[in-house]
Amino acid sequence: MTISTIITLILIGLLAGILSGLVGVGGGIIMVPMFILFLGLNQYNAQGLSLAVMLPPVTFLAVYNYHTAGGGNIDWKVALIVSLLFIIGGFIGSKIALQINQRTLKRIFGVVMLIVAIKLMFTK
Repeated sequence: MTISTIITLILIGLLAGILSGLVGVGGGIIMVPMFILFLGLNQYNAQGLSLAVMLPPVTFLAVYNYHTAGGGNIDWKVALIVSLLFIIGGFIGSKIALQINQRTLKRIFGVVMLIVAIKLMFTK
């Protein structure tokens, strides 16, 4: 691994972590495109790597900050229900993704990002 690759990984990790803590995004929206653009990974590898990166921390420290800030920032019952279903959905989604042509998967990914961007820009 070259020094420039290590620096790129450091920058991707910091940017994804900062944006995750700041606005709740990081994996798909930040890391996947950056892995493709700056590391030359294919869509499958970028998505898998993004999931692997999130596996150990799952934003532990960011969640801790929101939890300790008080004021009911996290409804733990809702978090548990959604996280359990997220695990199941992630398993199903990964099985489907690996069956789809990589070009089609990239297009699906791009359309999802566009829809999210348009919705965020044009809603209150």
